[in-house]
Amino acid sequence: MDETAAPIGEHLAELRNRIIWILAAWGVLAGLSFNFAEQIFGLLLKPAVAALDVETGTLQAIAPTEIFFTYVKCALLSGFVFSLPVVFWHVWGFVAPGLYDNERRAVVPFVLVSTLLFAGGASFGYTMVFPLMFAFLTSFDSDFVRSAWTMSEVFALTTRLFLAFGIAFELPVIVFFLSATGILTTKQLLSGTPYAVLAVFIAAAILTPPDWVSQVFLAIPMIGLYLSGILVAWLFSKVRRRD
Repeated sequence: MDETAAPIGEHLAELRNRIIWILAAWGVLAGLSFNFAEQIFGLLLKPAVAALDVETGTLQAIAPTEIFFTYVKCALLSGFVFSLPVVFWHVWGFVAPGLYDNERRAVVPFVLVSTLLFAGGASFGYTMVFPLMFAFLTSFDSDFVRSAWTMSEVFALTTRLFLAFGIAFELPVIVFFLSATGILTTKQLLSGTPYAVLAVFIAAAILTPPDWVSQVFLAIPMIGLYLSGILVAWLFSKVRRRD
């Protein structure tokens, strides 16, 4: 661990440079993704379209610029997802001075695990939760009313849940950092589990639509990931004490 305290100005300058690199990577990848925005959009919203009535299984665009700007947002989302390894690399680089030498060298496993956790969470939501959620929302159709969703509204909902599941699966990494940086001990994290469970269900209720399926499918994995994060932090704390 580097015991030399750097001036706050150096920290801010380093943070600025790393943010510039992250934004540059995001912008380049978003620009490349725009060439495939229609295909990415169709894949992302496939569960929503599949849940609609067979005869009206298309989304609507009710504003002249809705298709274009939705595709722009889709490219930005794709660019953000593909730039995640760069984001995690610079996050690790920024906090690494506060870690021990053997922990500092774990940058590649950290980037790999963080990226896989986000991808796993987003994939879990896409394959397991989205079909059930959209089927629930279309279950209220009747003879006198049919679901006719706009592409911007469905994209906004899908994006929110896509990012929510991806970020939620980063919980073990967040818990590990809270312990590794000394903000909270593993004992404090474990004793705060009831409060964490309450916070998880509140967050799930806010991030998901008003259906219990998506709320439960988001909350239950988050609780398990929180506990697994405590376990990882405890194992690393034992290694630290031994070193």
